[in-house]
Amino acid sequence: MGQKYCHLSHQERKLIFNWFHYQDKTIREIARLLNRSHSTISRELKRNIYDYYVPTYYPNPAHDMYKARMSKRAQREKLKTSETRLYVLDKLRKGWSPQVISGRLKLTNEAPYVCHESIYQFVYSSPPELIACLARKHKRRRKKYPSRRYSKKCLMKTSILERPAFINERSQLGHWESDSIVSKHKKSALNVIMERATRLVHITKLGSKSALVTSNAIIKRLSPHPAEFVLSITYDNGSENAQHIKVNGALQCNSYFCQPYHSWEKGAVEQINSLIRRYLPKGTDFSTVSHKQIQEIEHNLNSRPRRCLDYKTPLEIYNERVGALPS
Repeated sequence: MGQKYCHLSHQERKLIFNWFHYQDKTIREIARLLNRSHSTISRELKRNIYDYYVPTYYPNPAHDMYKARMSKRAQREKLKTSETRLYVLDKLRKGWSPQVISGRLKLTNEAPYVCHESIYQFVYSSPPELIACLARKHKRRRKKYPSRRYSKKCLMKTSILERPAFINERSQLGHWESDSIVSKHKKSALNVIMERATRLVHITKLGSKSALVTSNAIIKRLSPHPAEFVLSITYDNGSENAQHIKVNGALQCNSYFCQPYHSWEKGAVEQINSLIRRYLPKGTDFSTVSHKQIQEIEHNLNSRPRRCLDYKTPLEIYNERVGALPS
């Protein structure tokens, strides 16, 4: 295995200048002394000629030219293909994430493929207006952080830690997550329930966030599904979930609860909430939002390609594995 290549240093350039101009050494002799390829020395002498009195090779200007080339080498134009660029811009403005855009391109070949990392680089190298199309709208890209450890302890309810391990694999259909989104001034709310394997979501506008209203909404939305498609529901510890036993009896399913202050343990529905907030930002008064608008948001999310579904939509997966969606 050959020696790993590294660029010439400033000190090596000084030696090349001294040996080549003052000691009349050949390119091959210099290469042997530096343990370099003779082609490396030849290219160095040709590409870094500096016109100072007489055009020749000087170590300091040569090193400056090298640093200038290095600073420009990564400044390539992003998304060179105009077809891909127009496709990406269109989907970004529709609220699609870079991962979804990239995956959908790979699935459908609607335009030349580009990876999601290139799309992120394109967004962050473009005018700031494009950043507003991203879900989080961070001015700078952020690193992902590891999840926290927690103890196995839960009182009065069936803890998520006692939920069968196979549910985590999302291989079996019928396991749901439930959450609530509160309106401005807490006068009304949305109930959001999401099936973990298909990512199918139901959104219901509620007159209040009470346990009775929430439980009735869940029963109404899940009852039309086949019994084998409603096996369990995972909640957080909010007071609106106090009537989970009533839901279990009506739907013949089980319930599990996240540990206190660990609502991120039902991450699928939390992620959907962030997408809903793109349509209904914080501070929105849900009393001014019609049921038809809620239905449109639900349809948009169920028609949105998902990376975890190999860039198919929840509706496509549901139709493949269950059948037609109940009206």
